[in-house]
Parts: sequence; C-alpha cells; structure tokens
Amino acid sequence: MTLKAAKTWFLRLLPVVLFFICYYCSQFYFESYGGSGKSPQPTVSLCHNYRLQWKWESLKLNMSRKTELFLKLEDFFWREHLSAEALPYGIKGSELLLLKVLAMTSSYTMPANIESLDCRTCAVIGNGFSIKNSSLGEIINKYDVVIRLNDAPVRGYEEDVGNKTTLRLFYPESASYNPGIHNDPDTLLALVPFKQQDLRWLKEILYDEKRVRKGFWKPPPQIWLGGASQIRVLDPYFLRLTASKLLQIPLQPHRQQKLVHPTSGILAVFVALNYCDVVHVAGFGYPESRNQKQPIHYYGKETMKSMKNSYHDLNQEALMLKRLEDQGAVLYLHPHS
Repeated sequence: MTLKAAKTWFLRLLPVVLFFICYYCSQFYFESYGGSGKSPQPTVSLCHNYRLQWKWESLKLNMSRKTELFLKLEDFFWREHLSAEALPYGIKGSELLLLKVLAMTSSYTMPANIESLDCRTCAVIGNGFSIKNSSLGEIINKYDVVIRLNDAPVRGYEEDVGNKTTLRLFYPESASYNPGIHNDPDTLLALVPFKQQDLRWLKEILYDEKRVRKGFWKPPPQIWLGGASQIRVLDPYFLRLTASKLLQIPLQPHRQQKLVHPTSGILAVFVALNYCDVVHVAGFGYPESRNQKQPIHYYGKETMKSMKNSYHDLNQEALMLKRLEDQGAVLYLHPHS
C-alpha cells in the first residue's frame, strides 16, 4: 500500500473512530450522572463512581472525616468534655447550659435508616437566588439526606427546591416559630450555637422558662414549636474546622481585624463532606457585590445591600466552593457563575 493510499484510508476511517470515542464517552457520562444531561442524580451507579473519584485526602485538610455530627449527653455526664475554645468554636464555659439542653433531648444521632446506609447521597440546598426557576425539586427529593438552612421556606417553592428536609441547621434568630410549616415531621433541627445566649434560648424553650428577649440582629421566637425529639446540637467542631481549615479564618483575630464567621451555607457543606459519600449542592453563590439591588435569596426581597456589614467573608467562601468543585468534592445541580 502506498503512503497516499494509506493516508486516504486513514481519513475515511477517522470519522468512524471519532464516533465510537464520542459514544463511549457519552455512555460513561450517563452512567456516572444518572442519565441526565442537565443535573447529576443520586443513583446507585453515581454513588459508586463518585465515591471512587472523590478522595477526602485530596482536600489536604490534615484531618479525618468525622461522622458523629451532634453533641451527646454522655460527653458531659460520664466524662469531662474538654474544649480549649468558647462558643462558637468550642463549649468552654457553656457546659452547664449544654448539660441541661441535652438532658431534654431524646437522641443525638441521625436517623437509623440513614446511619445504616453503605453510601449516603446528600444534597445541600442553599438559599441563593440561583436555584430559582431551576425545576430541581423532584431531583432534590431523591437524595438520602437533604440539608437546608435557617428559615428557608419550602411551601410554595417545591418545584425548585423540593419538599424533603432531613436536617435543617439554624440558630435562634433564624428559627421559624413553627418548624412544621416547612419541614417534614421527622426533620432534625440542629442548633448551631454561636453564643451562650443561643443555648439559653433553647433551654428556656425546652423547660418552658421565662424567655429573655435578647438576640443578635433580631429577637428570636418566644414561642417555638420544635419537638424535643427533633432537636440536635451541632458539635462546634464543625464550625471551628470550617473556619480554620477550609476558610483559613483566625479563631482569635487581632484587635484590628474584623470578626468573621463562616456562613451557615459553607458550614453545611463541610458537615456534608464529613458525613456523606456523595455531596451535591444547589442555591449557592451571591451576586457580585457591586450589584446592590440584586436579590440574594430565592424567596423574600433581601438584596446584596443587606450583606454590606455582614460578619462573613463571601469572597473567600466563593473561592473555597470553587476549589471543592474543581477537586470533585462537590458537584453543582445547576449552572452557576
């Protein structure tokens, strides 16, 4: 065969080769991401493939995964719970309040049917405007664990955000007085204590004591209908490591430095990275800060102007989420900037 004939034969064969390459690549994509061209779905094959790809060690956090999320009574009743930090990064000085709170809650774990799973698929649903008109509700409801934040509503937004809630992180000022409106009956309500007053508020609710109408940026609910069996207290370990390991925030800033804490959103992502084998996120990201009139939530009318004096480093959190996405630790359920 002459060189010219061989070249002609190769050019004729090339489209066929490219066809098969594209075909097998598409098959791999569909197997890995549940057959959806838009959003990955929590199928068994996805759980298997994704878990193999994701290496906790690749995050280089120099720590092991911690799958026990909540503080337990035995930590205080049977042995001394040592903590070098006060709230929000430790429990130093708050032991008595915690003892009283935990004595009134009946459990300190996730539901048994989730704990027993060989592979846990989790969706962390942020409150950002980016999830609006996404039509992700049906997909979100398929995850083993759906984590939501603060008082973000579900009713009326089911098409975009779903209506399943496994775990809701909140603090007193962000608590809805009736959690049953936007949660399932068995939704776990995990208090993220930022200060002693947060624990005192919960103790007063649980023991039906006289309430102190004191809050950070608004008074917390004086009547709160969360059931004791639903209540958990998130271990401050997770906020401490979110700040110090993920965001590189100094736990004790100098006097000249502005006090900065992680948002509930990035905290929830770190909790999921510890507890789950598959972590998908939606509703994350803020508009560019110069666009002060842009809505920041998929509900309500708050704009970027309301974040002007916040105690969060939104730019650093955006960079970290990008890094987690680039390393394959998290996958987004929708397009994002």
